[in-house]
Amino acid sequence: MDASNNRQPNCLMNSSGSPLFGQFDAPVEHLAVEQFCYFNSMDKPASKLSKYLSYKQFQFVSINTGKFIIGAAIADIRYLGSGFVYVFDRANNTMVEQSWLRPPGIGYKTSESPSNGQASIGSAANHIAITIAQGRWQLRINTDTISANLFFTSAANSLPLAMCSPTSYSGWTYTQKHNTLTVDGQLSINQQAQDLSQALAGYDFSAGFMRRETSWRWASINSHIGNSVFGLNLAAGVNETGSSENVFWLDGQRHYLPIVQFKFTRQRNSKLNTQPWHITSTPINGQPAQVDLTFTPINSREERLNLWLLKSNFRQYIGHYNGLVRDSAGNETIINNILGLSEDHFARW
Repeated sequence: MDASNNRQPNCLMNSSGSPLFGQFDAPVEHLAVEQFCYFNSMDKPASKLSKYLSYKQFQFVSINTGKFIIGAAIADIRYLGSGFVYVFDRANNTMVEQSWLRPPGIGYKTSESPSNGQASIGSAANHIAITIAQGRWQLRINTDTISANLFFTSAANSLPLAMCSPTSYSGWTYTQKHNTLTVDGQLSINQQAQDLSQALAGYDFSAGFMRRETSWRWASINSHIGNSVFGLNLAAGVNETGSSENVFWLDGQRHYLPIVQFKFTRQRNSKLNTQPWHITSTPINGQPAQVDLTFTPINSREERLNLWLLKSNFRQYIGHYNGLVRDSAGNETIINNILGLSEDHFARW
């Protein structure tokens, strides 16, 4: 069902148990997974167990303080729960990380709503936790390296990316992201309090009945450019049926972007591949491409898991972006050596 006439749905499912597809102007309050009528590839109603195991969900938060970049994630892939947190020291080009793996349903939880809910993994003394209250995100971290209690706030009238697209034969993926969020609260790294006056954050809430084998490429920026605040989200590999999740924010205003291609040499071993990526969109009607960027990695957070039925080959890079993006009117934003993230991920889940 098309969401073009329902830009702010409260519930993702309609009365017949089918999801609303399209791009929205506000987070969905209820995914209503229990109402979804899930069918297998032979058009038979899926069993309760199959429906339960096919649903995946993850939440990710990134923070750029100027001195440090922090990434934190919690995922529920039904067969297990996982999480990680890292802190990247820009001055020294070093990264410290911690990760968690938990058996099904033990020691972790995820939010049931993109607008209100809680997610956590770990123990009381060593954990990460994400709380969403009326659309506002809070991140708490307690590890040997990081102590944090942070709140993220969007600019007035700034709209998130929120969308749902068909996935595989009968599934769907809901994605919600918002960059250029201001940060307040408390952050200590190595027992040293950090200045948050220039910090910017972004979040990612993704959930749904995704492909059994899924891969994606991703690009993200949260940065000050001159007197402006700039955020970027680009992806390829998941939400590409009818609409994309490609968008940038400039001083809080959301601008949609077309589908992009990621051209890069995939890292095959443990040595960081610092060859530049090229991320571009296709020119339309003789107009210049709206996206023309290079990304040069300088560090990475990597994890390879081969658990027979489950596999994950995860590489999230930190590096520098150069190039430009254009809005639909042709106005250019020049990106000159801006620090950001990229990702190359394969999952069998």
